[in-house]
Amino acid sequence: MTTSTEQPATSISNRRRGDVSYWSKTLIPTTRDAPSDAEMPSHILLTRAGFIRRVGAGIYDYLPLGYRSIQKIEAIVREEMNAAGASELLLPALAPIELLKKSNRDEAYGDQLFRLTDRHGRVAALGPTHEEVITELAKAGITSYKQMPVTLYQIQTKFRDEFRPRSALLRGREFIMKDAYSFALTVEGDGGLNEQYDAMYQAYVNIFTRLGLDFSVVEAEAGPIGGSASHEFMVNCDSGEDTILKCDASGYAANVEKCEIGERAHDLSGAPTGELERVHTPKMPGIDLVADHLGVDASQMLKTIVMAPAEPGDDKPDYVLAVVRGDHEVNEGKVRDAVGFGVELADEKAAKAAGFKIGYVSPKAAGLCKAVLIVDPDAAQGGTAWATGADEYDHHVKHFNWSRDMADHLAKSKIADIRNAMAGDPSPRDPNSTLRAQRGIEVGHIFKLGTKYAECFDFVVLDENQKKQTVIMGCYGIGVSRTLASCVEMSHDDNGIVFPPAIAPYHVEIVLMDIKKDDHRALADKLAQELADAGADVLIDDRKERPGVKFKDADLIGVPVRITIGDKALAERSVEFKRRGDEGKGEWTPIDNAVTACLDALA
Repeated sequence: MTTSTEQPATSISNRRRGDVSYWSKTLIPTTRDAPSDAEMPSHILLTRAGFIRRVGAGIYDYLPLGYRSIQKIEAIVREEMNAAGASELLLPALAPIELLKKSNRDEAYGDQLFRLTDRHGRVAALGPTHEEVITELAKAGITSYKQMPVTLYQIQTKFRDEFRPRSALLRGREFIMKDAYSFALTVEGDGGLNEQYDAMYQAYVNIFTRLGLDFSVVEAEAGPIGGSASHEFMVNCDSGEDTILKCDASGYAANVEKCEIGERAHDLSGAPTGELERVHTPKMPGIDLVADHLGVDASQMLKTIVMAPAEPGDDKPDYVLAVVRGDHEVNEGKVRDAVGFGVELADEKAAKAAGFKIGYVSPKAAGLCKAVLIVDPDAAQGGTAWATGADEYDHHVKHFNWSRDMADHLAKSKIADIRNAMAGDPSPRDPNSTLRAQRGIEVGHIFKLGTKYAECFDFVVLDENQKKQTVIMGCYGIGVSRTLASCVEMSHDDNGIVFPPAIAPYHVEIVLMDIKKDDHRALADKLAQELADAGADVLIDDRKERPGVKFKDADLIGVPVRITIGDKALAERSVEFKRRGDEGKGEWTPIDNAVTACLDALA
C-alpha cells in the first residue's frame, strides 16, 4: 500500500495569532562552511542555517530556528493524535533495568542501551523506547475491560548509544520521538486492535500530509499477530538510506524486508550440463571471488544458508537450508513464513559440529541431519549449469544438477519465495508489471505488538464474561527530530533549505534594505503585524548587513516567502515579493496587496 502526497501544508488561516521576531534579537548563527564530518544535505544545511549545533558525537543543540520547527511538527502530531482519541502523558527517561529484564531487551539492545548506576548501586537505562514502562503503567491503571480500548502517547527524548552516529539528526545518540501504545482485549471488532491500528494509520497519513511531506506508506515486516500488521511511513528522497519497492500499476509498496515477489516459473527437472566437476577454491568463501575463479557469473551459483529454528522443538527440524541464487540475498522473514516457525542464522560452531562446511555448503547437505530444504524459484531451475559449494572446505563444484545430484533429497524440499526483492522483479499484485526501487527515509512506523509485552508483565484483565484475557497491544512511533531532517533531505536546492510552510520556523521573512530609514522600519512592522494577525509567523531581518548577505541567508534558512523593502519599490508604493525556490528576482507587489499575496502563497 502506498500514499504519496503532493498536497500543500495546512493553511495558516485557522491558526492562532502568529509571532513576530527580529533577526537582531535572536540567535541565528548562519555560516558558509559545512561541518567537516557532514555528508548528508540535512546535516550540512541545518548546521549552516543555524538550526542545530553539534555538542558531541550524535548530540546536538536545537537553536531557536530548529526548535521552532520541532515545535511545529510536535503541534501537528499532537492535534492528530488527540483527534484520533489518544491521550498524552509523559514517562520518565530513566527506566529501572529490572523492567527491561522482563522482556529481555536489556540483552537484546546490547551496547546500544545507555546504562547508569546510581549512588546506591541501582542500575537504570535511558529509554530507547518505552514498551516496558508503559505496560507496567497500563497494568496498574487498567483493571477492567470497560476501560478499553485506550491509546496513550508521549513526545520525549530517546537515547541509543550508536556505535557510529552520523548524519546529525538522522542517526544520533539522542533524538525526539513520539511513541504511542494502544491496549485492547480483541483483535477484531469494535475497540479491537485492528480498529485502533486503522485509526493510527489514518492519523499518520494526516500528520505527514499536513506537514507538507512527499511520503509513501509501505508494508513492513508483520508482527506476531500476522497479516498486514506493520507499515512504515517513508519520506521520498534520493538521499534516503532505505530502499522502497513499488508497483506503479497496483499501488503496492513495501520495504526490502517485507516485499513480496510475483509468480516466477520454476522446474527442477532438466538434463545435466556436464559431469560434476570439483574445483579447488582456496580461501574463497565469498560468492564474487569464487565466481570469478570458476569463470561463471554470480547468478549461475547457488548460495545455501544454514539456519535453525529460533525456538527448537520436537516437531521442528534441526536445521533449515535456504537456497538462493548467488546474486540474491536470503530473507529471514520469508523463510520463517515458508516453514511456519521462527528461524535464525545457525550457530556456526554447532553447525560445523553437525557436519556443515560453512562457506562451502551445497543443497546436498540437507542429508546430513534432520533438515528442511527451502529453494527460491530462481534457484529451482533444473536446466542451469549451477556452481555451488562442494561440502568440503576450499572446494566448489561445477555442473551441479538438481534431478541428478539431489534425487535422494528433493522429497524434503520446498520451493518458495525466500529472497529479498529487487527492482525489475515481477509485481506480486499485477502480473503485467514489475517492481521499481526508490529511496526513502523512515519517519514513522506502526505495528501490532500483540501480547508480547503483556505476557512479560502478566497483564491480564477480566472480560465481560469474567474470564481472564491477556491484553493486546499496538505500537506507533514518529521520529520528530528525524522528520525535520528528512524534510530538508526531501526539499532543498543549491542555495539552502526549501521548507513547506507547516515546518518552516517562520512563514514570511521581511528584509530591510536600509534599517536606518524610519519609513522602511515602520512599513516592516505594519506588514508583520497584519500577517501575524492572520496567523503567519514573521521574521524581520533588521541586521546591519549588506543586502546580498541578507538574501543569501534568507535562501539558506528556507522561509517560504520573502518580502523586501527598498527605495526603488517603495517609490512605486510596492515591495518585492518572492517565493523560496523561485528562480531569479522577485516581483513587485503593491503594498496594499502584499499581505494577501503572502497568505495566498502559504495556503
